[in-house]
Amino acid sequence: MDEHDIFKLITAGVRFTKKSKKEQPTKPQLQPKISKKEEPVKSKKSKEDDQDSTEFRLLAGESTTEPKRKKPKEGKAPSAKELELQKVADQANETRKQFGISALGKRIPPPVASFEALTRDFKLLPRLQQNLLARNFDQPTPIQMQALPVLLQRRALMACAPTGSGKTLAFLTPIIDGLRAHKTSGLRALVLAPTRELAQQIYRECAELTRETGLRTHFISKVSEAKQKHGTECKQRYDILVSTPNRVRFLLQQEPPLLDLSQVEWFVLDEADRLMEEGQNNFKEQLDDIYAACSLPTKCVAFFSATYTVPVAKWALRHLKNLVRITIGVQNSATESVQQELLFVGSEGGKLVAMRDLVRQGLQPPVLVFVQSKERAKQLFEELLYDGINVDVIHAERSQHQRDNCVRAFREGSIWVLICTELMGRGIDFKGVNLVINYDFPPTTISYIHRIGRTGRAGRPGRAITFFTQEDTANLRSIAVIIKNSGGTVPEYMLQMKKVKKSEAKIRAKKPLDREDISTKIRPETKSDEIHKSAKLKKVEKTEKIIKKRQGKEKDLKPKQKKLGKIKVDLKAVDKRKGKASKTRKEKV
Repeated sequence: MDEHDIFKLITAGVRFTKKSKKEQPTKPQLQPKISKKEEPVKSKKSKEDDQDSTEFRLLAGESTTEPKRKKPKEGKAPSAKELELQKVADQANETRKQFGISALGKRIPPPVASFEALTRDFKLLPRLQQNLLARNFDQPTPIQMQALPVLLQRRALMACAPTGSGKTLAFLTPIIDGLRAHKTSGLRALVLAPTRELAQQIYRECAELTRETGLRTHFISKVSEAKQKHGTECKQRYDILVSTPNRVRFLLQQEPPLLDLSQVEWFVLDEADRLMEEGQNNFKEQLDDIYAACSLPTKCVAFFSATYTVPVAKWALRHLKNLVRITIGVQNSATESVQQELLFVGSEGGKLVAMRDLVRQGLQPPVLVFVQSKERAKQLFEELLYDGINVDVIHAERSQHQRDNCVRAFREGSIWVLICTELMGRGIDFKGVNLVINYDFPPTTISYIHRIGRTGRAGRPGRAITFFTQEDTANLRSIAVIIKNSGGTVPEYMLQMKKVKKSEAKIRAKKPLDREDISTKIRPETKSDEIHKSAKLKKVEKTEKIIKKRQGKEKDLKPKQKKLGKIKVDLKAVDKRKGKASKTRKEKV
């Protein structure tokens, strides 16, 4: 046995690993083996809390872990400038935690606590500050605290905040401060909204904030008048345009184009998740054309909405540089100031009974009632009008003049109950709405959040009641989770229901359920009803004839079946006799 064999025997089962001097312990330390039962438990983070932020960071190419702070080199004390920056960063993080602000991006400015601090740090336009104070905007809301300094630095922004949290002011203030004074060069700011009512509301707010600043704001009320106000012959020029995408694209498609967007410095989308939806009857194609017409490379782009969707984030990350994303509170959640209730009504007929019970108990107007289609809105309007309730209805079939009058009357208080479709579910600010009734179950969670967001705005208390039947239980769990996350109480069985598949949820969002007509009154029959009844009677008569024929054939076949049965018995007897005969023959042989 040589030295090599001896070394093999001594070192059997031993592994050698190279370690740096820093990692090598000064003294040998024995580490006890940890059994499977005694393994250290790792801290678990809820997927729902970190899903959105992780997804955004992955899309942006950033790491999902928090960035590590640079430690000062050994032997060197941090400079005064580093200490001051660290102190500002710590204060900013504390403020964000206090107000539920989440911000993602690089070099995000700290939130501002007051408009005075905004004026001091960013030299806000004095007249704009006076207009803000005149509107009783003393302190900024959480979304304004973080969005205002970001936009005043001309950074691209994607913001998500609950309904009624002051998003309109968060993007109008930087626009007005950035434009400062009127110029005859043409439009310099474009604000787009999904509905005409919401665009008109933004225009009114902008007109108040631009008072005595010299800036001119315009809202496209009629496309037919656009040639006079925006054509080449028009002498008057506007600085800010508020409109819907379809009207803007229509004016761009004229020859020559009636709008020049080449000088637009600010491009803002309100309710961006709705505007960026793809598919039929959506705004995505219109937005692509409008965004291409805004050719100024230095323009500031901002997206605002109460709900977050992945397509908006993907588009923003693909097209915008130096993007900042801001979220207030829990992503895609309802406001805590709204008292939410789920009411089982059994069937479609039970909804009208429940509605009349609420009226009997005493409704505190103004009240908004949401249904899924314009046909059902008309039917419910007739029923409540028959009950003597001061009610009106708004839907897409009504003329623009009728819709404007309806909204005005509801704001003034002459209408107590307003029945509407998804048309009024986004962005409309009716101050003091006390109750929202979801007569028809919302097709998606996003629709639910926007519907109930019409009440409980600007910190006021509100109430929302959602009717549901057996057919609506597929989407019940998702709504119950939203209610629980916003501080409400729901039965435990709702939270334990099965999740709906994504494919099924998409189908339900596009195709609402077929529901029975809302009707309890005896109405006079029309010609269509008579035709429908006659067709039904013909079908019934045909089925009765078929049934009688079948019954007659069955009677005729019964005696034949008995005879056949006897014949079968006789044949069996014959078979038995044959068997006996064959046996006797064998015996004789």
